[in-house]
Amino acid sequence: MTEKKIYVKDIKTGDKVSEIFLAAEKNLAYSQKGSPYLNLRLRDRTGDVDGKVWENALAWDRAFKKGDLIHIQARALSFKNAIQLSIIELRKVEDAEVELADYFPVAKGDRAAMFAEILAYCEQVKTPCLAALLQLFFNDEKIAGLFRRAPAAKGFHHVYIGGLLEHTLSVVRLLDRAAGHYAGVNRDLLIAGGILHDIGKIYEFSFERIVEYSDPGRLVGHIVIGVEMVDAKIAAIPDFPEQTAMELRHLILSHHGVLEYGSPKRPKTLEALIVHYMDDLDAKVNAFQEYIREARDEESDWTPYHRLFDRYIYKGRKQSDKETGKPSVQRT
Repeated sequence: MTEKKIYVKDIKTGDKVSEIFLAAEKNLAYSQKGSPYLNLRLRDRTGDVDGKVWENALAWDRAFKKGDLIHIQARALSFKNAIQLSIIELRKVEDAEVELADYFPVAKGDRAAMFAEILAYCEQVKTPCLAALLQLFFNDEKIAGLFRRAPAAKGFHHVYIGGLLEHTLSVVRLLDRAAGHYAGVNRDLLIAGGILHDIGKIYEFSFERIVEYSDPGRLVGHIVIGVEMVDAKIAAIPDFPEQTAMELRHLILSHHGVLEYGSPKRPKTLEALIVHYMDDLDAKVNAFQEYIREARDEESDWTPYHRLFDRYIYKGRKQSDKETGKPSVQRT
């Protein structure tokens, strides 16, 4: 088994890189002169880096497919304040040659501990029908197993194994605080809705090697999938109150906030409104944090341009030795 020595986070401009990475994205493009080249997104458990194959692109394109592990020979260059690998040659690597855990980003927290905290929040829900609903979900080992592993998105926030669990727990913690802050909030509905708001994502994505949309994910989407899952579990609970079921469905259907972001309905209850904003806040904070973490240009206080946020993001000003009070180094 080949021991991995170079991780994405360690690569610096000018480095010669001879290492194995996961080909998370791959597409053949053409320059303005009509010359083919390969665009790659290479990944390991520490992050992603762009790669380009400029020479013999057609031949290399046939050598591997998206989702394969590849060993590359490359030089690290700086392009628009980001690291880019100019790849000279590559070869496909079999799974048995590596430790697969080195190539798949995972949540930083302990997933068993995070799931235990979710279960603890479930136990705090005292409304009998909602407590029974949560119990049905997380006593279902298939659902619980997928929930512990699923990412929260394909390319925006919490894009790693355990990302859905981490995101859901963070949202529920925020909802717990909001429930005590605002008068008139149905705490049990808020917490149950927070726990289940993204449950459809366990079927929206496939995530064995790389995160991709499943067929149901593309054709139906996690919001409707989630409502269908809730309805199926509610059907197994005798005399589940229709009003509570309707308000829970509405919370899930409206949690993206606006129609253009995929919500069939906009929030029209206090609980739905709070879940929407806490969900949106947690997703965007994580996206900011991850983008700042991946922006490894030490010369700039700013990240590269973020296409989805439509802005550069301030990483924080680097303090000089004078500002930090450290003695300056005298060079002779």
